[in-house]
Amino acid sequence: MPGFQLTEFLTDIQLEQFQDAGYLILREQVPLSYVDSIRALSLRHLHGEVGDIEYEAELNYPGAPESLESPGGRTVRRLRQAVSRDPVFLHLLREPFLLQPLQQLLGEHIVMPLAHHNCVMTKQPEYSSDTGWHQDTRYWSFSTPELVNAWIALGREDSENGCLQLLPGTHRQQFFAEQLDEARFLRSDLPQNQLLLASAVRAELNPGDLLLFHARCFHSATRNYSSECKLSAVFTFRSAANPPIPGSRSAALPELLLS
Repeated sequence: MPGFQLTEFLTDIQLEQFQDAGYLILREQVPLSYVDSIRALSLRHLHGEVGDIEYEAELNYPGAPESLESPGGRTVRRLRQAVSRDPVFLHLLREPFLLQPLQQLLGEHIVMPLAHHNCVMTKQPEYSSDTGWHQDTRYWSFSTPELVNAWIALGREDSENGCLQLLPGTHRQQFFAEQLDEARFLRSDLPQNQLLLASAVRAELNPGDLLLFHARCFHSATRNYSSECKLSAVFTFRSAANPPIPGSRSAALPELLLS
């Protein structure tokens, strides 16, 4: 899996690898001062159930509690609307080590939608769930699907605690309705999909690592089999030339012009 340490600018090799694979890992890209601050804040909000919360039971993915009233029903899946939780998020989003790679991938003027991601994922032990293979753009509505996600590890992420998995190059491929189920997850029972699934790679990360991936790149994750909560800050970005479709869910909230 491509992984490099850098300060601000992507090299030509890194740009080529992102265009080819649809993702790129930048090692030690986010200073630990940010990681520690966001992690501590997230744990406080997690245990206090502060702010806009999404619960595992609300999605009914495999492994999730059946309802909010069943055992584990209050298991938090993610802390939504991260930017409104603390100024540390806005400071992070304006940092050159994040913005300049995004400008190289998307163009000079970077916009962050508040309607998608803008969260801290809180994958917890015991009652976390499996997320099937999907493209984030399946329910998004923009002029084009050219958006980039930034996934910041706030702790170790590996196969035991449900790290992200990706299918390289799928952001450039065409998929047909019969390859997907009703929820637009990639069907694993179809022979035509199984060769593709065999190419899956794990995005194993350490605290401060940054994973950039195209919103059309298929990705998935298993539940957390470890004994500790896994925390990841996740944001989505677009070019100013790629606005949301008026009246859609993607246009339901304001956006941040970051550069």
